[in-house]
Order: sequence, then structure tokens, then C-alpha cells
Amino acid sequence: MQRRDFVRAAAAASLFPLAARAQGTWPERPVKLILSQPAGSGPDILARYLGEQLSRTWKQPVVIENKPGGQNVIGAQAAARSPADGYTFYYATTAAMVTNAYTFKSLPYDPVKDFVPVRLVGRSPFVIAAGANFPVKDLAEALAKAKAQPGGISIATEGPKTFSGMLADTVANLGGVKLNHVPYTKAPDALQDVIGGRVQLVCLPDAALTAYIKGGQVRPLAISTTQRSTELPNVPSLSETFPGFEYAGWNGVFAPAGTPADVVARVNRDIESVLKQPEVAQRLLALGSIAEPKMSVPEFDGFMRGERERWAKMVKTLGIQPE
Repeated sequence: MQRRDFVRAAAAASLFPLAARAQGTWPERPVKLILSQPAGSGPDILARYLGEQLSRTWKQPVVIENKPGGQNVIGAQAAARSPADGYTFYYATTAAMVTNAYTFKSLPYDPVKDFVPVRLVGRSPFVIAAGANFPVKDLAEALAKAKAQPGGISIATEGPKTFSGMLADTVANLGGVKLNHVPYTKAPDALQDVIGGRVQLVCLPDAALTAYIKGGQVRPLAISTTQRSTELPNVPSLSETFPGFEYAGWNGVFAPAGTPADVVARVNRDIESVLKQPEVAQRLLALGSIAEPKMSVPEFDGFMRGERERWAKMVKTLGIQPE
């Protein structure tokens, strides 16, 4: 064989895997989604539902691997160190990819350098609610009571440096009051104390509160999105009290840095196709996540830059020091 023919053949062979993927042979084996949360948690339920839909599209199983602990650090680190071969992805939340960078002095993974954004799946609003026996009918009254009783009103959150804790502090800061944090690792424990009157307020994802709201055990005061929720249409948005305010968690899919761009683009398109199905969007809404109907890879990358900038300002305003 002539030398130039050999070089051409070698070049063609090196391009074959990319061409094969582009022609639709990917995936040829099961795809893994790593989570930082335990089985049965909100993100886990969402990821498993999305995985079921994608497995139908790909004709391959989507395996969920739970690696909880360390405020998302264990799972994120495992995902960052996974092979960038297009068969392992990270189903992440805001904490792992944004807020941890501002609340930890150091992380064993880099949310920016170690991952490639693939697709935003949905946004998860939070709700501030009061126990049924706490005599306030709206957020304004709750803030007025906190102002009249400095240090006398407590709010159940997941901790002062968690997503719910920072939301509670932001609202208190905007309202010119101080709320006492009572941290909980489990939402049911927090809600039992709020229902029992030991804590006056609670701030958690709406999915964790919906059943208690419908049962009349807690009274919703505000939802953290700019618009009211179709699931809770009578609950005012925080932007109605503080114009322009928006504070929603989100969940999305990321890939280890170096994952082939064509696979990233394929996964983005396939997730978008799934999310456009009305029954899927409705199911996600029932699970506490508002499906994102359209977002390309570059748009998701831009979204992530905006999130990092927004959170950097918020953390500075609250005076949060990394630990």
C-alpha cells in the first residue's frame, strides 16, 4: 500500500467511531445516570422517570446509580472521574453544580472544568409556608411578626448554607428581618415540628409540601418562581412582594469533560423530545419540576454562566463564608 493511502485509511479508521455515533448506532450498551441523592428522594424519582422515557428512545437500559452524601460532593466527584465515553452522565441539582462552589472552601471536583452541560431538565420552585396554628394569612404578616419579635420567629430549612436556607435568608434580608434557622436533614421531620407548632415557618421544595398544603396542615405564603404555579394557583409568587425576584432550584444532565460532542448533542435532542411530550411535562409537574421545553447545549452553557454570576452576588449579599 502506498504511504499516503495508508495514512488516509488510518485517518478514516480513527473517524469511524464518531461517524458511527453520528449515524445513530449510539448507544450500543446501557447508559448510566449518577445521582448525588439517595433512592426515593425527589431528584431520584425525577431521574428514574426521565431514564424510563429515554430507555424507550435508545432501546437500551438507563441505569440509575445513587451516590449520596457530603452535600452532593460524593456523587459529583464520582461523576467527574467517570470515563468520558458517552455512557456515563451526571443528573445534578443546583447545589452540586453552583452553590457548593460558594459554600465550600475547596471541592474535590470543579463544577466548570470537570463537566460539560448537556440539558436542563426542569426548574423546581420552593415554597415558604406557615404552620396552620401560626396566625398569619400571608407573607407580609409573617414578616411583620418577625419584625415585631426580633429573633422570635423560627423557620425550618435544610440548613443555613443549603438552597432552602439561603432562600429563607434572602427573603428575610429583603424584608428587613431576622429568622432563626432550624436545620433538618429530612423534610417529614421538619414538617412535623411545623405542624406541632414548635417551629412557625418552613421553606422547602413545593413537592415536599404539596400533600401537607392540600391536607390543610400548613398554609403556603409564597412560591419562589416569578409566576404563580399551576399546581398552586392561589399562592402568590415572591416577585409579587419583591418585584423581579426569582429563586428556583433546577435539575439537569451533565457529562464528564471530554465526552464526545456528538453524543452530548444527541442526548440534548433526545431529552428535549421527551420533555415536549405533554404527558411527560405533566408528570414532572406533579413531581415538583417544571419541564424546560427548549434549551440547546450552548443555551444551557449560557444558563449555567448566569446561575454562577447570580449566586455569587447572592452569597456576597448574605455574607456567607465558605467552610
